[in-house]
Amino acid sequence: MNQLIAFRPAGSRQFRASESTASAWPIRAASALGGPPAHAQVRRPVAQASFTLLEVLVACAIFFMAVFAVLGVLTQGLGAARSLQQREPDAGALAAALSLTNRLEEGSAAGDFEDIAPGLYPGYSWTRDVYEVGSNGLFQVDFTVIRRAGKGRGPSATQMSILLYRPGSPAGNRFRSGG
Repeated sequence: MNQLIAFRPAGSRQFRASESTASAWPIRAASALGGPPAHAQVRRPVAQASFTLLEVLVACAIFFMAVFAVLGVLTQGLGAARSLQQREPDAGALAAALSLTNRLEEGSAAGDFEDIAPGLYPGYSWTRDVYEVGSNGLFQVDFTVIRRAGKGRGPSATQMSILLYRPGSPAGNRFRSGG
């Protein structure tokens, strides 16, 4: 009793030729001696679950267009935030530079920020007034940062005062002993 057996790719079940083969793949009959003939080929299905090269290219193009659009918006936002930043000098930088000295003398000094931060604060200048507030070497230093008019803004000034203890400094005018 010879039966015809159809073969499918590895992993698929075998079925008899008497079963419904209307939707099956092309069937190669086994020879009566057992096994498929030498010229028999097992065909793969035409529609496999994969993407064509064109679909992959279109998906990549859409992805990169979306990424570059987001990066463009991010760049514009960072540029706008940077333009809104106000770069104004702080009197704390002047105080830090003065605090490195061991001796203070009463008097006034003035300058611009080119010697402290070259090119960073154009249009700004500063003044410093030093005077002794106690006979023990305690000094008060008053800083004023002045912005000259420009770029649609009027002139302005900010002030800061600090106390520095410098016992090795010469006595000020108020506490000099007169004879």
